[in-house]
Formats: sequence, C-alpha cells, structure tokens
Amino acid sequence: MHETYTQVVLPFASSPELLEQYTNASGGLRTGMLMEHLDSLAGSIAYKHMLGPEVGNVSRVQEKGFYIVTASVERLDILAPLLPVRDIRLSGQVIYTGTSSMEVAVKMEAINPDGREETLMLGRFSMVCRDARTRKAYPVNSLVIDTPEEEALYKMGESAQKRRKAAALQSLLRVPPTSSEAAELHATHLKYDHDAGTESIGNRVFMGDTLLEKTMLMFPQERNVHQKVFGGYLMRLAYELGFANCSLFTQSHVSFLSLDGISFTRPVPIGSILRLRSQILHTSPPGELPAAVHIRVQASVVDIQSSQEEMTNEFRFTWARDGGNSISRIVVPRTYKEAMLWLEGKRALEMGAQIRGRRTRGREISTDA
Repeated sequence: MHETYTQVVLPFASSPELLEQYTNASGGLRTGMLMEHLDSLAGSIAYKHMLGPEVGNVSRVQEKGFYIVTASVERLDILAPLLPVRDIRLSGQVIYTGTSSMEVAVKMEAINPDGREETLMLGRFSMVCRDARTRKAYPVNSLVIDTPEEEALYKMGESAQKRRKAAALQSLLRVPPTSSEAAELHATHLKYDHDAGTESIGNRVFMGDTLLEKTMLMFPQERNVHQKVFGGYLMRLAYELGFANCSLFTQSHVSFLSLDGISFTRPVPIGSILRLRSQILHTSPPGELPAAVHIRVQASVVDIQSSQEEMTNEFRFTWARDGGNSISRIVVPRTYKEAMLWLEGKRALEMGAQIRGRRTRGREISTDA
C-alpha cells in the first residue's frame, strides 16, 4: 500500500505568480481548480498501483492493455478554510482493491510558515480498470498490507464500498420514501404548495425555478490520456456553476462544505457540446444554522443533428451561506420526480451534518486529551 503513496506540493507561499492563477474573487483559493488536481492525482495513483512505483509517466497508455477511469467520488469534505499564501500539499494512496476497482484516499493539507500542517480536505475516489480492447473489466493488482495503520485504511476502503452498495439499494430510484420522509414531504406541500395565501408562501421558490445552465464546446486542450475530456475539468466546471447558482439563491457569498458524490456514466468526447444544468434540491429550514444548500449539477452531451442529450455525469455539492445568517427561502418541489430529488437533497444534508458533527467532536476530544 505504501508504494502507491504520491504527493504534489503547490508552492503558493513562494510563488506569487502561481498563487495569482488560483486566487478567486474573494481573495481565497479556487476550490474547483484544486478538485481538478485531486482527480488527476487519484488517476495517477491508480496507474502507479497497476504499473509499479518506478514508473514515471503513463504515456502511450493504449499500449498497456488496460485503461483506468474515475467511476465515482464518494465524498470530499472541507475541514478548514482554504486560506491563501500557504503551500498546499495534495497526497493520496490506494487503500483498497476489488476485482477491477481501486479505492484511492486523497488529502489536502496546508503547510504553515512555522512548519505546522493543517488538514484542509479529505476524500475518496473510486477508480475502475478496463480492458483496452474489449472495454470489459480488467483485473487489478492485489494490495499488500504491511502495518496496522494500513490494515485500518484497507477496512475503511472496504466499508466505503459496502456503504455505496447499501446506499444504491436504498435509493429512491429503487424503493419508496420512508414514512417519516413521506410525512415531511406532505407537510411541506400543505404549507407551501397550495393556492390559499399564507405568509410562508412568499418565501417559497419552486425547484423548477432554480435551474441555471451553461453550454460549452469541449476543446482538445482539456483532454486526458484517453483522448477524452478530463474528468477533473468537468468537476471544476460543475463546481463553479453550482457555486454561482447557490450564490444567486442565497443572495450572499457562500462557503463550500462538501462534494457529496459524483458519478461518471460515460466519457465526454473532444469536440462535443456539453450542457451543464444545476438545480437546488434542498436547503436548511429557515432559522436553522448552518444555512446549507444542496445542489445537483448534471452534465450531458448534446447531439448537434438530433438535439438529443445523453447524460455523462452527475455532481452533488453542499454550500453554506456566509455571515452566520439563515436562509429565508425554501425550495419546494412540484412534481413527483422533483419530490424524490428534494428528499435526496434532504438525506445528503443530514448525512453531511452527521459527518461534520463527528469530526468536530473528534477534534474536541483530541484537544481535551
């Protein structure tokens, strides 16, 4: 396992020119660009596991007999603010292997001027290996475990895979909502989605009215080693569109909390027309803090001649409104499909709150100790 470890340092503290490229409009760092690097790093680590730690590059990958793609990203969680003028270290390693898949854990750390290191972001990428000729599953190398720490990481990766399978079985595409979810959905409908005038209706926004989209041509400069559009670039585009939509909805600046999941369904060809659609699925109730917003961004390739679309990716993000203020408006679904998306967003916000709560309690216990 330790032979797959890889790190890259972005020397922001010593390179003003580099920092300028990554600085956002608020003076912080462009999170979408850093996500792009994490995806690239995860792919490099997966190839390193398959080709051996001595391999320096993956050029002429089509001659290797296999190729590796990102299947999904389970989570990326922000643990501390991304403050500028500090060197940033991106690192990761393979922590679990299946028959044809690999779980890659990644970390983003800040290196402070006094030498202290601060963890900024943690996440996991699921990579899959395919036969270059048949496009079918290609067996990956097994993982050798040498230490108790590596055994713990392996179990973490194994549990993540089991959790994804369990979540798929509980998806609202497969099973109906729970009784409590159905009751909350019905209560929301009675309160916000009827014709009788109430004070609360002035704060509602129908989900269909939160749609914000962007259409782009995919250029060869953004290609990966497979001559398709680089997945990390798509992550950055989706992040930036979702950020804009969240800012417009909350009417304020927002801070990124988590990437709650990404699915990569099919590759995006160079030269294709890509359409990104973002939509707000759920928000924290009015008066509740932190004021979180969960957003879905879908990516689709548009056929020019037929105008038909084929979905390629789905991204889920959560942001929080800055300034310590709650959100005064609430998103309301109008169709059954929107209602299921509304409940998916609710589940995502609840899961994110649980994870952040556990990590906060963990840091408090560590500090007390």
